[in-house]
Amino acid sequence: FALLGLFGAARAFYNPARQAMVPNLVVPEHLTRALAPIGSVNKVATISGPLAGGLLYGLGAPAAYGVSLAFFLAAAALIAALPAVPQRLSAGRRGWSEILAGVRFIRRKRIILGAISLDLFVVLLGGAVALLPVYARDVLAIGAVGLGLLRAAPAAGAILVALVLMNRPIARHAGTIMFAAVAGFALFTLVFALSKTVWLSILALALAGGCDMVSVLIRSTLVQLHTPDELRGRVNAVNMVFIGASNELGGFRAGTVAALVGPIAAIAGGAVTALGICALWYRAFPELREASRLDGEDGPLGGVPPATAAASSEPA
Repeated sequence: FALLGLFGAARAFYNPARQAMVPNLVVPEHLTRALAPIGSVNKVATISGPLAGGLLYGLGAPAAYGVSLAFFLAAAALIAALPAVPQRLSAGRRGWSEILAGVRFIRRKRIILGAISLDLFVVLLGGAVALLPVYARDVLAIGAVGLGLLRAAPAAGAILVALVLMNRPIARHAGTIMFAAVAGFALFTLVFALSKTVWLSILALALAGGCDMVSVLIRSTLVQLHTPDELRGRVNAVNMVFIGASNELGGFRAGTVAALVGPIAAIAGGAVTALGICALWYRAFPELREASRLDGEDGPLGGVPPATAAASSEPA
């Protein structure tokens, strides 16, 4: 348990730091293209990781964890091989005030507050993943293989969309597209909730996953572009807390409501509520709605341009 706790603590530092590095490694106009493969790799790992882990565990726990350790060491070596990442550092003493600076910045920066909180409430209220086993058994009656297809469908849709956006990145009207993607996620989740046909359920989940990927890429790019370099790690840490909370609490919400009214009503009601949240945020956050470009032209780029930062900033 102690080792698992240390592993979780290390990830809490690693993930925000990794995300904060990306804007310092690519020029602003290529940021979306850089984030798209990161998102698709995560989705591939979501599909292939449990499968590979199960096969390796058949050879014994030491083999499974040994391969995992080898991949961690390879990743560490690749990160160590990167050139020194230029970075603006915070001035002044470290303390609780600096730790909470990311929270204060998000509260003041409405475009970031709107993007992060929209994702929080939509996933919290509109997620369906936690109830997929119940759907596979009681609604669609498709067994374990069918459940695997349902679980893989959102990731497959997200990967396809990420591949498209790598070649055709969003150039303008990013805010409007983000709201449309969130609404699409909720609508396709509603279709899944009401569907009794296997192929339609899988298609709806895949389309919901694709819409979610569009929303994730736009939100991630906006957060990176509008956050000062010295705050980006802390802002990303807060964002990850929001993401984790929405996923875990969303699963609890779905299970609790399903126990009261059944899985169909639980997912359908959540999807309709998510649509309402999307409409409310569209009115409440005009800064997010009117965001257009994802290359730093719309607003301040928090990062240091890779081409010039080496001459003007301290290495991380």
